[in-house]
Amino acid sequence: PGTPMPSPGAGAVGLPAEPPRTQTPSREAEADFYCVKWITWKGERTPIIMQSENGPCPLLAIMNILFLQWKASGVKLPPQKEVITAEELMAHLGDCILSTQPREPSEGLQLNFQQNINDTMTVLPKLSTGLDVNVRFTGVSDFEYTPECIVFDLLNVPLYHGWLVDPQSPEVVQAVGKLSYNQLVEKIITCKQASDSSLVSEGLVAEQFLESTASQLTYHGLCELTAAVKEGELSVFFRNNHFSTMIKHKGHLYLLVTDQGFLQEERVVWESLHNVDGDSCFCDTDFHLSHALGKEGAAAAPPDHRLQQRQVDQDYMIALSLQQQQGQDPSALSDLELARQLQQEEYQQQQQQQQQQRQQQGRAQPGGRPAGERRQRQKPDLDCTLL
Repeated sequence: PGTPMPSPGAGAVGLPAEPPRTQTPSREAEADFYCVKWITWKGERTPIIMQSENGPCPLLAIMNILFLQWKASGVKLPPQKEVITAEELMAHLGDCILSTQPREPSEGLQLNFQQNINDTMTVLPKLSTGLDVNVRFTGVSDFEYTPECIVFDLLNVPLYHGWLVDPQSPEVVQAVGKLSYNQLVEKIITCKQASDSSLVSEGLVAEQFLESTASQLTYHGLCELTAAVKEGELSVFFRNNHFSTMIKHKGHLYLLVTDQGFLQEERVVWESLHNVDGDSCFCDTDFHLSHALGKEGAAAAPPDHRLQQRQVDQDYMIALSLQQQQGQDPSALSDLELARQLQQEEYQQQQQQQQQQRQQQGRAQPGGRPAGERRQRQKPDLDCTLL
């Protein structure tokens, strides 16, 4: 989990949000030191900073980007370094921010840069305790602009989220509009107290949206995110009050694994982000599927419906990848989502047929594959796609 962060509207009207947490002095002391994991990244030995239980995830997410793109940022560590302090990280970050000064600035640019630096230095301490960001549900780059955002702007680090309203749900679009999370929570409270039944209804629709998307990632958001992030781009992904380092590789999104429990797992570097349910897989530094370690319970065969859901996710991502290769407009993604829904319905029908046939025959069809079930696509372990 990320560091305790002022969650936008956390706890208001019983909406899904991480409860505020407090750290004991002992944990604060522990959080001053972070383990360094060395990986081979693009042929070079590269450090990534691992996160303790309540580590400052905004600081680590940004610093890990700077380490991964050290050729551009100039941020490096001594090759034998195994532990780093928060103060050292902040010093590296400060140096990197100061290096962004325009080379031949005009007087106006210089004044603007100096003001940005002053604003950033005020915000920097918050990177160690948690940033307060407020998402808007209209786009993956849409946040209420706060002083905290200046850090990402100065370092040219994109900040994304995937908590979007599906445009094919007009009632929800109407209820949520262009409001931020904080504004939407306020609207829900106001609507609940209104005498106008239409306002009460709109408030309930908005509340249902927040409850049904408690994971803070929707399939429409995942679609838009996949389309918006550039190939090879390193960025910060915000979800559930947590900031992660994200990259796009061969059309798929991956999050950097920084949990300290994986410090000694050399083959676990990236984690796929291909559905909203957290059902992901681990990859090594070259994005090859890591067979050495899986999620808890991965060794056990999942139920049929989980296998079918994975097949739906795979079909969906393949279609999305093909669409990107063909250069189609991202606005066509809504059609892709509709196709995914139809695919889901098809699998549900197949599951019902399969159950009926099993009841009639008293056992499964011979040959190892239940009747009505599709043959799984065989793909090489080039990308981390769950079958």
